[in-house]
Amino acid sequence: MTNSTKPSWSAVWAMSLCAMVLIAAEFLPVSLLTPMAADLAITEGQAGQTIAISGFFALLTSLLLTSVIGNTDRRYLLLFFTALLALSAALVALSSNVFLILCGRALLGICIGGFWSMSAAVVMRLVPENAIPKALAILNGGNALAMTIAAPLGSFLGGIIGWRGAFFCIVPIALSAFIWQCYSVPSLPSQPVRLQQKSANNVFMLLTRWPVVLGMLSVLLFFIGQFALFTYLRPFLEIVTGVNVGQLSLLLLVMGFCGLIGTLVVGRLLKNRLYSILIATPFFMMLTALALILLGASSVATFMLIALWGFFATAAPVAWWTWLSKTLPDSAEAGGGLMVAVIQLAITLGAATGGWVFDAYGIASSFSLSAVILFSASLMAFITWKRVTQKDAHAQPAHA
Repeated sequence: MTNSTKPSWSAVWAMSLCAMVLIAAEFLPVSLLTPMAADLAITEGQAGQTIAISGFFALLTSLLLTSVIGNTDRRYLLLFFTALLALSAALVALSSNVFLILCGRALLGICIGGFWSMSAAVVMRLVPENAIPKALAILNGGNALAMTIAAPLGSFLGGIIGWRGAFFCIVPIALSAFIWQCYSVPSLPSQPVRLQQKSANNVFMLLTRWPVVLGMLSVLLFFIGQFALFTYLRPFLEIVTGVNVGQLSLLLLVMGFCGLIGTLVVGRLLKNRLYSILIATPFFMMLTALALILLGASSVATFMLIALWGFFATAAPVAWWTWLSKTLPDSAEAGGGLMVAVIQLAITLGAATGGWVFDAYGIASSFSLSAVILFSASLMAFITWKRVTQKDAHAQPAHA
């Protein structure tokens, strides 16, 4: 903590609220894909590109942010991205055509890339060093909560006030986060120029380290596999399982609730089981994807499988951010920017590729694609673990 002797816990909670709204806004189309496609006279696969476009602009923002923001006070940047979030949601809700929707989603991508690239580094300046893990857990708690309520609430609201009304509900919550941050986030002046330049260079310099490259490849494959399936979950549940809107909302709520439980459980295991979790999570998600293809017509089986998917999928980002903090403890801002770029690239590729496969070959094919990629992610996480253990084994004699 660099700006005061008192921890700014209120600011951490305000950032957590903003994180929750960002995640909810990013993935709201998942639960509204069918009505959006019907209203706009497009396919579900094309509607899924609204997630791909936000991921693409988040990717660009996370890579370019450090070189663009310069000496700007980080407090003002947080407020800017939060205000832009409210604007993007309003634009989508009020848009009359697909182009304006894509513009609104592009603005959202800028918010996502900017906020998440800065979030870890900002939180580390708001609290003492020994409180950083707790503060990061609070920040990611907003993520988990959004994954719990966003999809079922979006489906429920979409059935009552329409998909546009569901998007517009984002606006007042984003404005509340903006006001809270206005009052709680202290001034956060930029770091000395020398450190800024070092951080900017490190975003790409980090890719010269093999453990980082392998880990980021694992992250890339994991999120591609996840979103090749998750983006098109509603059409699957409606077409294959045959659920109605009420049942869909319940299933998505169960998925989110199990994800919240998974986040709590994984937090207790990460200290001693980090790589076991990174390897096992995509493997079990692969099995879940295959089981959904085989058993998706059964409501009971689908209910249980969706719960398992939520448990593993929501907990996984916590594990990967923990891996980042252990792998790059002295490069929080650069590592955070790189991680956000990789995740958003993966979301873009997953949503876009999954949509193309869905339109061309059907829902089972997009789920099969997800399973194959998730297996690759598990294998890559295993390779990353072996590389790290070999490096530690070679380094041990040097310290003896």
